[in-house]
Amino acid sequence: MTRPAIKDALAGRHIEAVVIGASAGGVAALLRILPGLPAGYARPVVAVLHIPERRHSQLAEVFAHHMEMPVHEAGDKEALSDGTLYFAGSGYHLSIERDRTFSLSCEPPLHFARPAIDFLMESAADAYGERLAGILLTGANQDGAAGLAAIGAAGGLTIVQDPAEAQVPVMPQEAIRLRAPDLILPLWDIHRLLLKLEKN
Repeated sequence: MTRPAIKDALAGRHIEAVVIGASAGGVAALLRILPGLPAGYARPVVAVLHIPERRHSQLAEVFAHHMEMPVHEAGDKEALSDGTLYFAGSGYHLSIERDRTFSLSCEPPLHFARPAIDFLMESAADAYGERLAGILLTGANQDGAAGLAAIGAAGGLTIVQDPAEAQVPVMPQEAIRLRAPDLILPLWDIHRLLLKLEKN
């Protein structure tokens, strides 16, 4: 049932970057959608998960053991590179500038989170417009809903994890309530969609 929907959603699109947001249950969800992407994946993938501010993020180290592509924590003023998986570090909001570089900021927490998903998604929508894909996964608050809506308003592709499958459905439900996404998919089909971007 989802195969035609994915094909139709990708028709005529040229996606240059992928941004992903998740909170509670997000590590397990990402481990189901990201491993298997090829080393030469033709776009950057940027992920924000809610991390306690005083705890060093080990996400890059963990995922490096599961990915063929390079994985590291995004750095301030660093240019985005295709075929790389980036994670937001703890204690800073992560944004993407129009020149396709990262920016770290110490603005107050948003939805009790720093890094916040909305910061990444709204800035990425401004930088990439219709050439962006945004994915929102499991989580326990409304962070990411406004960001994903901004991606949709800019003409980008918006994907939400099926709330019925999510470990914590609040975040995907809020995104669906705020603005209907292009696709509502289980994790396996989100993985398939990411692979299909290579052929699109």
